[in-house]
Amino acid sequence: MDRKAPIFSTLGCRLNAYETEAMKELADTAGLSDAVIVNTCAVTAEAVRKARQEIRKLRRENPNARLIVTGCAAQTEPKTFSNMAEVDAVIGNTEKMQADTWQGLAADFLGDVEPVQVDDIMSVTETAGHLIDGFGTRSRAYVQVQNGCDHRCTFCIIPYGRGNSRSVAAGVVVDQIKRLVDRGYNEVVLTGVDLTSWGADLPMQPKLGDLVMRILKLVPDLRRLRISSIDSIEVDPALMEAIASEPRLMPHLHLSLQAGDDMILKRMKRRHLRDDAIRFCEDARKLRPDMTFGADIIAGFPTETEAMFANSLKLVDECDLTWLHVFPYSAREGTPAAKIPPVNGTIIKDRAKRLRAAGAKQVAKHLRAQYGKTHHILMENAQMGRTEQFTEVKFETKQAESQIVTAKIIGDDGTQLLAQ
Repeated sequence: MDRKAPIFSTLGCRLNAYETEAMKELADTAGLSDAVIVNTCAVTAEAVRKARQEIRKLRRENPNARLIVTGCAAQTEPKTFSNMAEVDAVIGNTEKMQADTWQGLAADFLGDVEPVQVDDIMSVTETAGHLIDGFGTRSRAYVQVQNGCDHRCTFCIIPYGRGNSRSVAAGVVVDQIKRLVDRGYNEVVLTGVDLTSWGADLPMQPKLGDLVMRILKLVPDLRRLRISSIDSIEVDPALMEAIASEPRLMPHLHLSLQAGDDMILKRMKRRHLRDDAIRFCEDARKLRPDMTFGADIIAGFPTETEAMFANSLKLVDECDLTWLHVFPYSAREGTPAAKIPPVNGTIIKDRAKRLRAAGAKQVAKHLRAQYGKTHHILMENAQMGRTEQFTEVKFETKQAESQIVTAKIIGDDGTQLLAQ
């Protein structure tokens, strides 16, 4: 009888998606079959609810498969999932990256294998070991260079799911990117949980900017390099130099801002104030006038008044943010913020709606500003690609997939640019 290949479902961040690709290789090498693996997210209570919903759906669709739950929610709430009748095994974030775990599951599922394998994530000191040569489209690859976080923002459960910050050595990263370029990738994105903390645990404590400059110097054939979400207060001089002097570093930065009011930022235990965020955006734009910014902003953090929220709303204009990720505040059990008196849920929803509306206006402004400009567009499929600022561009005629094409912008359809 034919054995069915495992089914993987990924929830949450790009790093989770990256790790799913690594798990596919580990499961395939181990010979695991007839299994469903759900890689969960724990960033909000809603994310955990969606994970439970996804598990129930996949169990209905695959009644005879063995169902394994892993990821951040499995790490932080193993009992939540082990108590579900639909779940056969719960695997922690460290264990999911180990070949022995998958070999054990494939050889003797629920025989000698523990149904719950979740160890202390804070004891983990290494990130390397599960690097894969490419994840994403044929045009863009994602490379994990860092995992975990040493900071303890009062709203965030992620350090308890990912552990403390660990960095991949620069030489390992450069070698992987060289392999990716040799395989035809035109763009590489550096990813991590707290990317700007890269290097703090390595000899000589290099900075993220040092890694970026080293990649661009040692991989001259790499056409485009992106960096994912960063903490602007931790940006180092070498990264600012790269922004100013390296055209292959794309002019798009996603900032972990979270709020625009100083009191809320202090209660969140963030390391920056609103003026720091505004100053960084101004400085980066002076160095790179075509720079665009995305940002994470939380609506309705506990104790947030209307005046405090207004400061977050104004920050969208003051930093000239384009791509907003708006999160209605959701209390996470085990975090200090969960003990602070909450804002009314209806008010939270309204504030999130107003933030999203402000973001939509910013996107419309950005799209209009591109009219008549010529962009170098990396094609993700035959008729859609992205500009240097990560803006989607739609073509009427088919283009060469995974290639960088030069085209003039002639308009937009409300969400995408249109090119000739």
